[in-house]
Amino acid sequence: MSVDLRDLLRARFAWTDPGGHTGYVVSNRSGWWRDPLILSGLGEALGDLFKEATPTVVVSPEVTGFLVGPLVARAIGAGFVEAYRAGARRPIAEPMTWAEVPSDHRGDQQHLGVREGLVGPEDRVLVVDDWVATGAQAAALRSLFPDAYVGTAVIVSECSPAVSISLDIRGLLTGQDLM
Repeated sequence: MSVDLRDLLRARFAWTDPGGHTGYVVSNRSGWWRDPLILSGLGEALGDLFKEATPTVVVSPEVTGFLVGPLVARAIGAGFVEAYRAGARRPIAEPMTWAEVPSDHRGDQQHLGVREGLVGPEDRVLVVDDWVATGAQAAALRSLFPDAYVGTAVIVSECSPAVSISLDIRGLLTGQDLM
């Protein structure tokens, strides 16, 4: 991966004060999605993090994973499977397999589910998302495919080294890169 993509990711990222005297800032990643150079290089760059694992399917949690995951799947010649959050919309008609997500970065408990039959025993699953803070979603998705999971590729990883190692999380940037 070119150093230029990391530089572009840093340049097109911003921390935004949501106002209301909250005392914190939130990540503004919209500049990433607006930049055609980032979009054209992101799939290959994330896929290259796990090239040796030869994934056959990319699984990504909603919402932003639905944008990043297909870019990676296309770049590596794999399929794509959506992981939905329970309760986020109308029920999905097809049978689903669900995993409990330990408390996420907001302290909320969630459930992630995929349609049954889209990931087979011969598949090698790469989880892809834009940002990982605790590894909770990656751990939940790994639990759905324990024998097929090859790792998690993200744009930004803020996980502790122990979590990153145990879940094989690899990122293009760290949280510190965006400070």
